[in-house]
Amino acid sequence: MDPNSVKSTLSNLAFGNVMAAAARDYQKELLAQEKAQASNSVNEEDPELEKLHADRIAALKKEAGKQEAMKKQGHGEYREIIEGDFLGEVTGSEKVICYFYHKEFYRCKIMDKHLKNLAPGHLDTKFIKLDAENAPFFVTKLGIKTLPCVVLFRKGIATDRLIGFQDLGGKDEFSTKALETLLTKKGIINEKKENKCDEEDADYHERRHRAVRSSVDPGSDSD
Repeated sequence: MDPNSVKSTLSNLAFGNVMAAAARDYQKELLAQEKAQASNSVNEEDPELEKLHADRIAALKKEAGKQEAMKKQGHGEYREIIEGDFLGEVTGSEKVICYFYHKEFYRCKIMDKHLKNLAPGHLDTKFIKLDAENAPFFVTKLGIKTLPCVVLFRKGIATDRLIGFQDLGGKDEFSTKALETLLTKKGIINEKKENKCDEEDADYHERRHRAVRSSVDPGSDSD
């Protein structure tokens, strides 16, 4: 075979491959543009989708604002207070857990450890502690005779209390989860939902997907 002819054939094949690749890239670009235009068209023309997006943004902003307000009130942390701050602290939030302790009591140290673990995960409730020796007035007013003592406040009113470990099996070896469950049953903390944000995001994206699909194909949700 003529070498020049072979060279020409190979050159033509190479050029053909380049053109084929260019054609494929061009088709991909056209499809991407069509999808982008369709998405923009849906967003611009579908009031339901716009409202869904706006509602989601509003909900996120509201939740962020609520959390920020709670943190300013001392929620989300476990704090030591003095007797002079007691009334302001327990009346300044809807739900407050106030722990009266003695620094030398072994069982007080156990309860302290568990409350410290719980506080960051329950932003709706304020967690504070007060050295009973330095708060004689309120220890007497609240009738606290046994330590540790965890007093539960709702809207500034003492509604319940945990005296020692009697509600936790009476033994030192209880878990933070056991205390959390007990406080949840008493209504002073909310049941913790580990993946609340993930669930809300999944629900939002599912509803958005349905709205987009319905806009593109009105009969798609008729099954």
